[in-house]
Amino acid sequence: MLHAETAKEQLNPLLPGYSFNLYLVAGITPIIENGPLDFFIDRPNGMNGYIINMTVQGRGKVFDGGDTFFCNPGDLLLFPPEAAHYYGRAPEQGDWYHRWVYFRPRAYWSPWLKWRNQVNKVGRLSLQDRGLIAEFDALFQQIDATQKAGRTTSEELAINLLERLLIRCYEETPENFAKPLDPRIHETCQFLSRNLAAEIELEEIARHVCLSPSRLAHLFREQVGVSIVRWREDQRIILAKHLLASTRTPVSGIADLVGYPDQLYFSRVFRKRVGLSPSRYRQDSTGGPHICPDPLQAASLPAGEAQDHGYTLQNGILTRSPT
Repeated sequence: MLHAETAKEQLNPLLPGYSFNLYLVAGITPIIENGPLDFFIDRPNGMNGYIINMTVQGRGKVFDGGDTFFCNPGDLLLFPPEAAHYYGRAPEQGDWYHRWVYFRPRAYWSPWLKWRNQVNKVGRLSLQDRGLIAEFDALFQQIDATQKAGRTTSEELAINLLERLLIRCYEETPENFAKPLDPRIHETCQFLSRNLAAEIELEEIARHVCLSPSRLAHLFREQVGVSIVRWREDQRIILAKHLLASTRTPVSGIADLVGYPDQLYFSRVFRKRVGLSPSRYRQDSTGGPHICPDPLQAASLPAGEAQDHGYTLQNGILTRSPT
């Protein structure tokens, strides 16, 4: 039975209503004509994080009208924050399976997230070599399996694998090569990390890197993909999760260490971003009953439910059962 904090939440990221409030979520979406997932995802305002996906079977359709394009096996897509999402199974195709990872990026990943081949801000990459397709497919599967493993370090290990995936995408598309992170933005991230618990105003940060506040705010969002305030909050929550899972420091002490002197406010922010209270996250991360800091137990349809719809689930891939 789910804990009261998560019982009313949508725990299946394949269905509408899932909050995507984690830092990394991965899975496979098996869409079959007239199946339970056979609908178009429509998010006109995008999401707070990035999504990278790769078609492994069938064909998908993205956008409508003059912007329409299709995804075949070996095609990867990168949806940055605020890019519109509109995609589903290509109408003339019987199925579409795509592996995906939703994530909040680290600041220095910025050059790897600027794909030049884009439609409506959505990056595109097509792998033609079977060996490459197998390599990338394996990486997606490793990320998925690692972040579901239930270990204290599962998220960090999955993020390391995701970093490798993004670098491989970067290497396979020389036209994507972009300028490295602006040194002033890199120093901004370093400065904030060194003073993570301090409430430093934008003006002070701007003086430190010799930019005007407005220019710094614009350049940071352009290069990192989120605001300075959001990035700092991300770093604070990442550190808080690590301390909760690896130390016995009281929650109040952790709150203060990461920049939230008010424990109640820290708990509200943490619950909003992670989906669990700090105490519950610690319990689940340190060997207590594993309820669901990672709600992706339901990322694929249960085998019984799949069979009820006339499908067979094998190795994460849904296929039609013989009639």
